[in-house]
Amino acid sequence: MVQDSALLNVFYTVVNERSFTRAAEKLFRTQPAVSLAIQRLEAEIGETLLDRSGRDLALTDTGKIVYECARQQENLHRSLVNQIQETRNKSVGRLCIGANESMTLYLLPHLCEFRKAYPKVKVVVQRSRSGEIPDRLLAGDADLGVVSYSVTDERFRAHPLYVDHLSFVVPPSHRLAKQASLSIKDLEMEVFVAHNVASPYRDAVIRAFRDAKVPLNMDIEMPTVESIRRMVQAGQGVAFLPRMCVDQDVRQGALKEVKVKELRVERRINLVSVEKRSLSHAARAFLDLVKADQRKASA
Repeated sequence: MVQDSALLNVFYTVVNERSFTRAAEKLFRTQPAVSLAIQRLEAEIGETLLDRSGRDLALTDTGKIVYECARQQENLHRSLVNQIQETRNKSVGRLCIGANESMTLYLLPHLCEFRKAYPKVKVVVQRSRSGEIPDRLLAGDADLGVVSYSVTDERFRAHPLYVDHLSFVVPPSHRLAKQASLSIKDLEMEVFVAHNVASPYRDAVIRAFRDAKVPLNMDIEMPTVESIRRMVQAGQGVAFLPRMCVDQDVRQGALKEVKVKELRVERRINLVSVEKRSLSHAARAFLDLVKADQRKASA
């Protein structure tokens, strides 16, 4: 078994150049150093690889086998170099981001822009609960994660992605739709379509109603944000949802947002990465794009 792969490279060059002298020039070595490398390779394998009896170098049967292996190694090395160069140019690669259903919405504008800039990068968004994302990052299952909570663990680095707020939405035909703002006490008779997944937003709503001593009638609970939006549009109730999740509906008039004085809740959406792990070139490119978008928005 060959312990030093560099010896195979020397052998490959000698055979291709059909000369120890030309091989030495190409490898920037002396001819004696090249001859010694071939001797070491033959000693390791225990067989003669080159027939030196004639004017031209000829491969022995064992030499032909070793040359084929050396050729494959050279091709693999060349392929590796090409792939690394392409990845450094951010033209190819893979970007994997962990996010739950609602967090994915914050990624969409950036992902669309990223795909235009780097169409050859494979983009994978893994559906993950927010609480699972740190473990997925540490395990190397994802490059980046999206969370809505403050990251205090020193093993991770947080990059601001978006600042969102809790939005109270009703159907356009609802009796409260024409009001600019209202009090939480005005909602005691309303039927709420709630998200049956625990979240900081859900906790904030429950706590606000409890503090105001106002009944919170969550008579309808749904598993996804999409199903809640559709139920409210159909006039089956009202809801508190992240503004990003209903932004298009509000803009198009499918839903109406009304401010609730006691519930002005903001949350910062963060892109999270492992502090001591280098980001892939694709992940770094995506993060740079997000930062550039934020600079444009604040300008």
